[in-house]
Amino acid sequence: MRGAGGDAAISSQTRLLRFARNDIMGWMNILDILFPKRCVGCNKFGSYFCPECISNIKQDNLVCPKCERAAVGGATHPVCRRKFGLDGLWSLGVYENPLRRAIAKVKYKRVRELANILVDITIEYWAKYRPFIFDEIKKDPQNWILVPVPLHWWRQNDRGFNQSSLIGESLAKKLGLNYTEALKRVRHTKQQVKLKGRERKQNIFGAFEIDNNYQLLAKNCLLIDDVWTTGSTLRECTYILKRNGVKKVWALTIAR
Repeated sequence: MRGAGGDAAISSQTRLLRFARNDIMGWMNILDILFPKRCVGCNKFGSYFCPECISNIKQDNLVCPKCERAAVGGATHPVCRRKFGLDGLWSLGVYENPLRRAIAKVKYKRVRELANILVDITIEYWAKYRPFIFDEIKKDPQNWILVPVPLHWWRQNDRGFNQSSLIGESLAKKLGLNYTEALKRVRHTKQQVKLKGRERKQNIFGAFEIDNNYQLLAKNCLLIDDVWTTGSTLRECTYILKRNGVKKVWALTIAR
């Protein structure tokens, strides 16, 4: 039996936790007053992404990740399939405002909460429209893992986080899938945004390896990044994943 002293200690711990939680909530309220949330689209106060601006996210036909022509569900065309290539690409919307501003806020203004909001928008879209990739995952969820495109340690330390990891962790938790940082970036590269198509491919070549702590045999992978531009980074990551035993790789980005 628990003695009176033990009960008192537990009661004291409970009170301390309650006080700490109240203090945190109080600070959060103060921060909301000092730095009120504004919508990335219309700049209205109240939230980072208002319902009206969410509805204004521009969407386009999903495309084959090899030839970038329209493809049903974003699946790679049969004639475009390659042994070490992507099996499909799904993106939430077009890389235009307000989605572009939202991604920039996460990456450069460090508004981490927006990563969760973008994941919630993705989940709501999937629940409503049931895209092909969603049905693929539901067939065998235990055999799917989420892997973010990694940053080089120097850039991640400078930024304080990896935006693809934030999106991936949140998405994995809400889908009930395993999350793993199986890829590592072993070479510092120039920022892709400053380069053109061929330069991007050359810049990213040989930049990734598999972390030896992870076993990926017979797994399917949902590869997470914030933006698809030319696809060079995601293709290189896919090559490394498939060379190390992954069966199927779909890329998921917030924008394209």
